Amino acid sequence: MRKQAIATAPPNIAFIKYWGNLDETLRLPVNGSLSMNLKGLQARTRVIFDEALLEDRLVLDGVPRSGAALARVSAFLDVARQMAGVSWRAEVVSENNFPAGAGIASSAAAFAALAAAVNAALGLGLDERGLTRLARRGSGSASRSVPDGFVEWLPGTDETSVSYSIAPPAHWDLWDCVAVVSTGHKPVGSSQGHRLAATSPLQEARVADAPRRIALCREAILTRDFAALADVVEQDTNLMHAVMMTSSPPLFYWQPPTLRIMESVRRWRDDGLPVFYTIDAGPNVHVLCPAEVRLDVRDRLLALDGVQDVLLAGAGEGARVLEELYD
Repeated sequence: MRKQAIATAPPNIAFIKYWGNLDETLRLPVNGSLSMNLKGLQARTRVIFDEALLEDRLVLDGVPRSGAALARVSAFLDVARQMAGVSWRAEVVSENNFPAGAGIASSAAAFAALAAAVNAALGLGLDERGLTRLARRGSGSASRSVPDGFVEWLPGTDETSVSYSIAPPAHWDLWDCVAVVSTGHKPVGSSQGHRLAATSPLQEARVADAPRRIALCREAILTRDFAALADVVEQDTNLMHAVMMTSSPPLFYWQPPTLRIMESVRRWRDDGLPVFYTIDAGPNVHVLCPAEVRLDVRDRLLALDGVQDVLLAGAGEGARVLEELYD
């Protein structure tokens, strides 16, 4: 007997960042966050629950995985198995059409897709907010990859820390020009980084000011105020990386091309080009702009030394189930 499903989910780019947990197991964030799902970039995940399997299996981008990666997926599956009242082991096969482990929210996409597939395969019957709670248990940011478009993730308890769409993808034709300066896995993953956040003397101030930044960001999105969004998003990303750099031990994700892009974006904006940057836990830079200038921004980025590629993505839908099969 087998139960299986296939689902997809996008990565998201956080405008107001999630960094640090109140509860590591439940992945309850110390502050709320806001993001945009990225159209055209996706994780595609198949899960097969099979009563004949003796242990969980994991294949990522065509490579069988064991160790920490498999343990993380098995722990997530245990949560779902407990909800469903089953003990069947599962095979999970997931692939991304964008670089994994380089600060482009690959874990968020993968666990959002896995949550959607598990919900369908096991018949959990979760609504969208329930699905964001489940996805959160695999990767906090995965909670934001479930709803459509522009998404807010609330802090709180296990029941109240959910994500929801504040505006659909069509609300604002913003584009993310992802300047790829490295496709390699970062040496320190986000999960470990979250555990270090509290060691920074700047984290308390960052968290205390988060509600103000969230309110400004939410209003900027709802009113499509590009200048206001640029101001608060760049401030927020700089704050998060300041916390990383002052943690113990410190985390330095930026590389020389990262700084070159940041400086160029500020100069282009001073010259009148509507553009701003934000950076997740990695060296690659997300450069946001209105749709009408995205090709100009892409070409400018490609001309910078150290930029290997530029991925273009507008605002997109969240997680979707593609197929459910039972035998």
